[in-house]
Amino acid sequence: MSAESSQGTGTRRALRVLAVAYASVFALLVATGIAVALFGKPQTSDVVVRLHVAPPVVKPVVAPVAVPVPEVPAETVPPPMQPGPTATAAPVYAGTELVADPALIQMTGRGPLPRIAANGRTPMQAYAVPVADSSKPRIAIVITGLGISAKATAAALAGLPPQVTLAFVPYASDIQSWVTQARRQGHEVLLEVPMEPFDFSDSDPGPHTLRVGIGEDANTDRLVWALTRFTGYVGVTNLLGARLLSDSDSLQPVLAYLRAHGLLFFENDIAARSAVPDVAARTGTAFAQSITTIDSIPTAMEIDHQLYALEIEARTRGAVSGSGFLYPLTIDRVTQWAQGLSGRGFVLVPASAIVAAKKP
Repeated sequence: MSAESSQGTGTRRALRVLAVAYASVFALLVATGIAVALFGKPQTSDVVVRLHVAPPVVKPVVAPVAVPVPEVPAETVPPPMQPGPTATAAPVYAGTELVADPALIQMTGRGPLPRIAANGRTPMQAYAVPVADSSKPRIAIVITGLGISAKATAAALAGLPPQVTLAFVPYASDIQSWVTQARRQGHEVLLEVPMEPFDFSDSDPGPHTLRVGIGEDANTDRLVWALTRFTGYVGVTNLLGARLLSDSDSLQPVLAYLRAHGLLFFENDIAARSAVPDVAARTGTAFAQSITTIDSIPTAMEIDHQLYALEIEARTRGAVSGSGFLYPLTIDRVTQWAQGLSGRGFVLVPASAIVAAKKP
């Protein structure tokens, strides 16, 4: 082979190697482009996904209304009672005041029913607030409606003097806690029993209302339901009830039952044709009557006027009582009035002290 032929062969080989190299580089570039297109930058090992997310729609949140709950130490609240003679093994006190005494309790399937102890001691005597001997005219104030509103009940307990008697409705589920707190603060307690008014269709006292014409057994059953709601009360007062209290036949079994269980009856807002004095005399039931509803016209001037009228009657009779509802204005006016009562020659007493002064 000549020198020229050898040189041509070497040149062709070099060109083939160079072409293969260019093809390899081109293929590498193409592959790299495809990789970048599919997976992003080659120097980034993780796949990064960027999405535009709209900010969430935030709905306004309405905070629940906080309802004040009385703080009652656990040791002062009567333990849950179960049927049986050992439900309450020992007397239960709220501070120094008695709340429940097993000697005064007959356990039923509905709850603790007041009874007269074997030694003759009555709930009226055991749960009464003692009153010092005094020759001053006595005035009792009973505030009704406690337990319906937690806020109003707490305000009454915080503001009223302990000599004011408090009447609790039987419908609240936590009523015993309120009663326990009232007893610890020195208040005497009554139970409000729903009774039929004349306008019953328009004014309904609530479930288990004692009514005219339904019979003694039915009314007794409804009365027992109310009496077993809580413990620590000296007696009963009426929640409405003008019609029942004016019907002797319907009222007599009710007052006789209260007497048999050692309880007093306080007539709140005397009915126009009240049969309470006559029936109480026949049955021997301890009772007292409110001679005025101090806030029947709920203005400061009228409440003050009614409280002054009570003072005039107390000087004449020696002992009187009035009643009012759990209005904030009533609580305020009674509190202000009570502060100067002793200086005017009167003594503020619980409802049982009026009963003691007015035996039927």
